[in-house]
Amino acid sequence: MSDGDGTGATRPAGLDRTVLAVAAVVALALVARFAFLGARPFHWGEGRVGYWTLRYLDTGVYSYRPATGGPVVYLATRWAIDLLGTSDGAARSAVALVGGLLPAAALLFRGPLRDDETVALSALLAGSPLLVYYSRFLRGDVLAAAFGLLVVGGVVRHRTTGARWPIYLSAAALALTLGSSGFAAVYLPLWLVAGAFVLDEARVAGVPAAAHARLATGVAWLRAESTTLARALFVFLGAALLVFAPRGGGIEPGLWNPATLPAAVSFAFVDAPERFVALRFTARLTPPADGNSFLPAVAGYARTLVVTAWPALAFGLVGFLRDRYSSGTRGVVAFGAYAAGFGLLAFPIASMGVEPWTAVHVVPLLALPGAVGLAWVARGLRSRATASDPAWLVAVLLVVSAGLVGYGATTAGVYADPEPGSEFAQFAQPSDDLDPMLAAAEAAIDDSGGSAGADVAYVGDRLDTEREYALPPVASVDRDAWGARLPLQWYFERMDAETTSVRTAAEFGSDAPPVVVTTPDRRVTVNTNIGDGYRQYDLRLGLWDRQVVVFVEQ
Repeated sequence: MSDGDGTGATRPAGLDRTVLAVAAVVALALVARFAFLGARPFHWGEGRVGYWTLRYLDTGVYSYRPATGGPVVYLATRWAIDLLGTSDGAARSAVALVGGLLPAAALLFRGPLRDDETVALSALLAGSPLLVYYSRFLRGDVLAAAFGLLVVGGVVRHRTTGARWPIYLSAAALALTLGSSGFAAVYLPLWLVAGAFVLDEARVAGVPAAAHARLATGVAWLRAESTTLARALFVFLGAALLVFAPRGGGIEPGLWNPATLPAAVSFAFVDAPERFVALRFTARLTPPADGNSFLPAVAGYARTLVVTAWPALAFGLVGFLRDRYSSGTRGVVAFGAYAAGFGLLAFPIASMGVEPWTAVHVVPLLALPGAVGLAWVARGLRSRATASDPAWLVAVLLVVSAGLVGYGATTAGVYADPEPGSEFAQFAQPSDDLDPMLAAAEAAIDDSGGSAGADVAYVGDRLDTEREYALPPVASVDRDAWGARLPLQWYFERMDAETTSVRTAAEFGSDAPPVVVTTPDRRVTVNTNIGDGYRQYDLRLGLWDRQVVVFVEQ
């Protein structure tokens, strides 16, 4: 059996050292993602997902809404909360688990990648700071990036070994990719463009016969594997139904109710795509009123990659050039480089702005050529370190030390307290510890025993809504006010607190609830109206411009 290094050597019997090395990397990746997982307070986006998931647990009703992200994150978070409880760490655990297992996907590329390159790929997937940060975050971007890499890896594994199970793996992973994030809609054209460039490489190199041969081989493969592809289509449709079908209760359409199953199937394959297209494409054909331009978005996206994912970016460039100009270029390496390069243009368009999490989608693609670059550099350093000249050993130690210091400094930002200068955090990440206020609020609500009616009241125009919503409002006059409360809704819903809102504290009369939330400009009037007996907590619910004052009855 070939060892995948291109030498045709045979692996010795016994334990597979490459698999063991990747397993060790996976173990380290899981530790990096689960350590102190609940330490950072919920971002407002996490709060929205968490709140809606708690409502799903209470009612059993859920249906896909494109404006609030893909259904996979809600379904996975529901299972995680149901199993582990309603803490911040438990809610993030499903994403952390997928992010921690992601390095194992490197084994799918073994063969086209040498053994040391396979381990290097797993290391880049495990240790890329941006992937680590957003594996500890309740969003679907890491899920989409991970499942998207499985799609590519399954195809590569099938082409390498001829086995059919990787095709079925790719089909299921594609459904999960599309159900994890709206950004996954960019993946399909990105893969097609990158694949076309790989096929065209031979023509550009002046060997058109090789390009024609590649195309003919692809057509022959489609014919030979038509039955396998038909089965894979059924796998994809089944997985898509499980992901996108609504979960109903009572008269609501639901996947598990035989009476409403036709309506659930129709929603999964007709309504859900229509909703997605209407929001993500049709509504975006009109240029933004604020005049956001394309070039600043691309520049911001590139800057995020340079600052937060520079190991994958630097080694990716080295690996692409190393493989591109060697005698035996490999399609999978070029594919990753091309897809990542075009992603630098495509994802800023899809996001209509610059958010750190959008850069997550190209890091696994960069890691494919990055694995080649990292392994090549490691080979060179190892050979120099074993040379007889001690000067080489000193030079190697200096290079390795500088690399570790730089990498450590970047990784420290993953676990650092949120602050306005953070390159990882988005502006709606709370920069204060909410735990002291939440502990006091829970005690005050328990002591009140519901005697004051509502447990929590929001006061002021910026926080007041016409009614309290069972689900986060998407297209509503109250959307901004409801969003300004985030992520407090998640925390108060965990306490099973009843909430209300008023424009002025005078509406309370002499019956103020145990917890009152307002904006700093209302501090004095609220304090005057609710009287003594409350402790004030000044909290920043964002890195900037999202401050609230919380009054908790003592």
